[in-house]
Amino acid sequence: MTRRTALEPLTGLVVDRDGERRARPELFDELLAEPQTRILPLWRGRSLVTAGDGAASLDLIEPDRQTTALVRVYLGRVVETGTPVIAVTLTDAAAAELEPDESRWAGLREAGAVLDERDYALFVEAVAITNWHESHTHCPRCGTPTVVEQGGWVRRCFVDGNEVFPRTDPAIIVRVLDDAGRILLGSNAMWENNRWSILAGFVEPGESFEAAVIREVHEESGVVCTAPRYLGSQPWPFPASVMIGFEARAVAQGDVPTTPDGHEILALRWFSRDELWAERDDLKLPGGSSIAHAIITEWYGGPLDQPPPAEGHRAA
Repeated sequence: MTRRTALEPLTGLVVDRDGERRARPELFDELLAEPQTRILPLWRGRSLVTAGDGAASLDLIEPDRQTTALVRVYLGRVVETGTPVIAVTLTDAAAAELEPDESRWAGLREAGAVLDERDYALFVEAVAITNWHESHTHCPRCGTPTVVEQGGWVRRCFVDGNEVFPRTDPAIIVRVLDDAGRILLGSNAMWENNRWSILAGFVEPGESFEAAVIREVHEESGVVCTAPRYLGSQPWPFPASVMIGFEARAVAQGDVPTTPDGHEILALRWFSRDELWAERDDLKLPGGSSIAHAIITEWYGGPLDQPPPAEGHRAA
């Protein structure tokens, strides 16, 4: 398995979700009878991770090592090997029995940047769908408890049979550049001091992704931008988003003024690549598991812990 780099693997297909089999009543019995089947255990949003040499891997266990679960979800089959994977959420007691050393349990934010494509895809899918289960235990119409069906991808109301399906909230995240090629970074009110990232926001009802880019950038920074260009996307289950990455250009030329909204964004600044490097010890940038990190890195032209490349080797 290869490590994830830049933006391309954020949109790759490494797990066949095998949706056609979900409706089979005997699905889990069939899967557990397959010798290849593996379990991805989840406890409080964390899973078992083995780290070493700058990389990490999920511990996918054999079914006989885990017998009880709050929720089971069939994640699908690994494309490369055909291995079926089932995610299970565990109680505190079951997790302690499986692995009492809490340091072995890691979250997606901590481990995501050093997982390979397969493990990242499985982990993010498992966290996203189990987050949905935790918040949809009852029918939204009548409050009756719901039952899990179709391999963990549907919850049905006991009273009226109403089916509830998982939902994902789209959010745009945008690399705004000026005519000098500088990038606009903002500091969010909820972040620690001197943490900076590109601008982002949720897509509103009836709004295209491109319109959301232009609106959010103007609302948060006062900058009018144009020509949003799609870069890539990343599922971000904190708790239930998908980040849609764009690049856009500021309409104004020269030293484009900025105005933080004062609510979400407290500070804004244009950075050149050389400035980003020169101030690296003071700036806190997005973690390596995020699309924000990948988008900034692509613009920078190489790893953020190294000097920027020469002009001819940079992205346009």
